[in-house]
Amino acid sequence: QVQLVESGGGLVQPGGSLRLACVASGSILRITSMGWYRQTPGKERELVAEITSRGNTEYADSVKGRFTISRDNVKNTGYLQMDSLKPEDTAVYYCNAHTIVPVDDLNYKHLDVWGQGTLVTVSS
Repeated sequence: QVQLVESGGGLVQPGGSLRLACVASGSILRITSMGWYRQTPGKERELVAEITSRGNTEYADSVKGRFTISRDNVKNTGYLQMDSLKPEDTAVYYCNAHTIVPVDDLNYKHLDVWGQGTLVTVSS
């Protein structure tokens, strides 16, 4: 079983910074990509940023130049550095990982995993 645990959310003033972390644990052969999504009440979950195992990144237009996604492949940990935060960044942020996990000694499967979410509130 694979678990993702996020941390780093909280209350910050506009213009401030937060750093989210997402630690993956369990029997993992490989994490092909990690991403951060966010959701506000009444809206669909949206992609914020994603990073592949090779370090290729993708960002939502609304966060380009302000957020930076990174990962530590040895520690199976992903990070989201959020700078110049705005009130509209307020949301529950979820970590997502596309993983490859063993089924038995010879076989494996792809498993998409979500964290429990961490609340980020940007307010004065």
